[in-house]
Amino acid sequence: MSNRIVLVTGGARSGKSRFSEGLVLQSEGNPFYIATCPVLDDETADRVRRHRLRREAANWTTIEEERNLVGAVRLAAAEDAGAVLIDCLTLWINNLLFEDPGLSEDDMARKAEELVAALREGPPVCVLVINEVGLGIVPESPLSRRFRDLSGRCAQIVAAAADEVYFTVAGIAKRIK
Repeated sequence: MSNRIVLVTGGARSGKSRFSEGLVLQSEGNPFYIATCPVLDDETADRVRRHRLRREAANWTTIEEERNLVGAVRLAAAEDAGAVLIDCLTLWINNLLFEDPGLSEDDMARKAEELVAALREGPPVCVLVINEVGLGIVPESPLSRRFRDLSGRCAQIVAAAADEVYFTVAGIAKRIK
């Protein structure tokens, strides 16, 4: 039997992280948080601080990894994680694209498939967060369109492999798979 993979998507500030944290805490075992957010300014540092405070009482183990999610999932499994939350794939894609502006959809597909394979071998429960960035207008710049396309490709691959998918809006999560 393979591990349970859950994808949570929705817009910015829709409640994805809080809902996802709750799913992880309902699982048995040690909760792990894989953070992909680079701290580049004071606003981001404050957001990270608030997220950490929210998790402190539940004794989360945090792994900060901006690009190598496969390695981070394997590390969490090796450290006996009961459930892992990856928050978020959107920033992971951003970080990969920043590192390689030529990142193609085929490259993204391979990276997403490698991640899914690691999740299947990893902790018993894996919850992943990704922003839904394709509901708005078509972005003006080629780089923004590439980011949107890479995010959509990643979301489709993870959603297809996921056992459950939730869409969040206004703090409400609706199961769609």
